[in-house]
Amino acid sequence: MNQFRFELIHTCAQTGARLGRLHTPHGVINTPCYMPVGTQATVKAMTPRDLADTGSEICLANTYHLFERPGHELVREAGGLHTFMRWDKPILTDSGGFQVFSLAVANKIKEDGVEFRSLIDGKKHFFTPEKVMEIEEALGADIAMVFDECAPWPSDESYTRAAMNRTHRWAERCKKAHTREDQALFGIVQGGTYKHLRIESAKTLADMDFPGYGIGGLSVGEPKPLMYEMLEEIAPYMPKDKPRYLMGVGSPDCLVEGAICGVDMFDCVLQTRIARNGLALTSNGKKMLRNATFEHDFSVIEEGCDCYACSNGFTRAYIRHLVKCKEILAAQLITMHNIRFSQRLMAGVRQAIAEDRLMDFRNECIAKGMFD
Repeated sequence: MNQFRFELIHTCAQTGARLGRLHTPHGVINTPCYMPVGTQATVKAMTPRDLADTGSEICLANTYHLFERPGHELVREAGGLHTFMRWDKPILTDSGGFQVFSLAVANKIKEDGVEFRSLIDGKKHFFTPEKVMEIEEALGADIAMVFDECAPWPSDESYTRAAMNRTHRWAERCKKAHTREDQALFGIVQGGTYKHLRIESAKTLADMDFPGYGIGGLSVGEPKPLMYEMLEEIAPYMPKDKPRYLMGVGSPDCLVEGAICGVDMFDCVLQTRIARNGLALTSNGKKMLRNATFEHDFSVIEEGCDCYACSNGFTRAYIRHLVKCKEILAAQLITMHNIRFSQRLMAGVRQAIAEDRLMDFRNECIAKGMFD
């Protein structure tokens, strides 16, 4: 795994947050980082050039959805995801575990794997750890995730422990089945919102010596303070020389608070999903651009923003018009802005860590209304 290396550059004296660099076969990722989500091998409303222009250094693709269509064998035939989607920077694929448990019809969990029916054609499929490794290796991302069982919230302790233990057993099977030397396989810490289970999971996965670790089963409905509490609890038990990835989390407040808790990597569909509904992220809070209040507002989404939309003078009034007319350009412009906003925020987080003032940076964000 010499093509994959994590450098811990600096630890914030004020908070313990981590500044790092993650080296992969397709480039270096500065951490903490936000990773846009390209579920179907594309970040919605974005070309690869647009995505690169936002400062994004890595994006995600979804194993479950790509298995459904076009199929992992077709992606392999195309030369892997990088060639297929024309993205030459790093890619991470999740294992599809969350989707199998949350989206698939009539799933049945067994020790060997999960049986489920396709949402597309109703066909029955069976995901085992070995099958998931086969799919992820065919997709060929720089980082692959183990197949895990994500317990819903709330779940009682007995069920959560059983899901966690199964996740550990599946992690061992994934590691044994994984063969690509140019792909890093991350373990996933589970345990719900039970402190002792989270700590046990972190210790167990650390002993398996993965090159990186996801933190799963959070931001699934529990209050945010409880999520932060779980992150604080497991931080001392996570390997210091390995990246930590909080899965499916990426609102502005969570990006900053998560970094304070020692997280290095984040992903979320929020930035693209809300853009398609007309909602923009700004340093002074969210702006619903479809609202009538912006009909005669000829300012850009956010003054001082260097995204394509703002730097080229696209006004709130014009974008509102596009939203109301259901024009595709509305989603493109707001998505460009939201992702660039998130990347600028993470650049600010990294600078604040380097200057040992991340808590001050957090308080400045709150004072401006960024987290509202």
